[in-house]
Amino acid sequence: MTPERDDTTFRFGELGEGRISGALSILLGACSVVAVLCFHFPEYLTTPELRALYSVEVLRALLFAAMLLAALLGALSIFLSRSRRMGITGIGLALLAQWMGGAHVEVDAFDDPLVGFGLDWLVLSLLGTSFIFVFIERVWPHDPSQLTLRREWKLDLVYFAFNHLMVSVVLLVTTAFSEGLFGWAVNDSLQAWIRAQPVWLQFVEVLFVADLTQYWAHRWMHEDPRLWKFHAVHHCPAQMDWLSGSRMHFAEVLFVRSAVITPIYLLGFAENAVNAYVVWVSFQAVWIHSNTRTNIGALEYVLATPHFHHWHHAADPEAIDKNYAAHLPLLDRLFGTSLDLGARDRWPTVYGVVGKPLPEGFLAQHWYPFVATKRQEAE
Repeated sequence: MTPERDDTTFRFGELGEGRISGALSILLGACSVVAVLCFHFPEYLTTPELRALYSVEVLRALLFAAMLLAALLGALSIFLSRSRRMGITGIGLALLAQWMGGAHVEVDAFDDPLVGFGLDWLVLSLLGTSFIFVFIERVWPHDPSQLTLRREWKLDLVYFAFNHLMVSVVLLVTTAFSEGLFGWAVNDSLQAWIRAQPVWLQFVEVLFVADLTQYWAHRWMHEDPRLWKFHAVHHCPAQMDWLSGSRMHFAEVLFVRSAVITPIYLLGFAENAVNAYVVWVSFQAVWIHSNTRTNIGALEYVLATPHFHHWHHAADPEAIDKNYAAHLPLLDRLFGTSLDLGARDRWPTVYGVVGKPLPEGFLAQHWYPFVATKRQEAE
């Protein structure tokens, strides 16, 4: 008989094999290389909106700590693992970052180009979300048997990186959409009245307005066969975790962000309220896809949780086209699309799209909606 492992051993077995320490070493080493590139070419590789928020000296200290930790975790992985490839790769990336100048690269004055790549946003977001949610998923997992480095993690990491790198393009397109098409509808008196409200109340209003807009945009993508081809990319992961939610067709990213930003722009909410909403979304959008069963009690009726959103991604017949809301389950109850599960301990049995699976690979999945639409029209 195979001896049973207790829950703690099962959850943290990957660490004992050197897989997580090796992956973290590679992650920190790669992020260190990218961070050094940002110091060399800040005008092209950093996000103007973020530069005003952080201290260069603090970033230098963080970069030095990341390179050091990458080397230490790489050494740990070499010690624990039979295969030393991951540990050696992580240490090599840390040494490459140091060879490129490390935390001592000087930054001269520069002008902003029209469009840049948000490498700084990618690094900060990846480090922050990965360390937080890998910990949460290991300590409070929904499915303890699911590996941190599951089968499709590399593909989802590509999506995560691409959509973060394109942050400047997204901002440019969404701003042009909202201001270019709806600038005529701006009402100064209405905006002044809204900005006179307490920031906390504006935050609640932004959350409601944004989720109401996203609910209908999301539902439209499910109910329109042409739009579903794009949204199916987001539904095709066979396993759910903090990284799987990043799998979104770039056309969908532009569509949804443009739809959500328009009412926020027209109503003229204060910058602090909008920033608070962005921080909230950055966390919750990852959390609701994560492989965790954290219990927030009665708040589950108010806020979308992993349990609520996992059922939206389920391929179980009862769950199709249910639970559209990203933040407020009240919207699904209001518009008749809420899935009444009864017991909170019921979870989906299978995830992904129903029917023929989508092609694998980043480029193939981005091309899929156009090919699928042409085939549909030919038939």
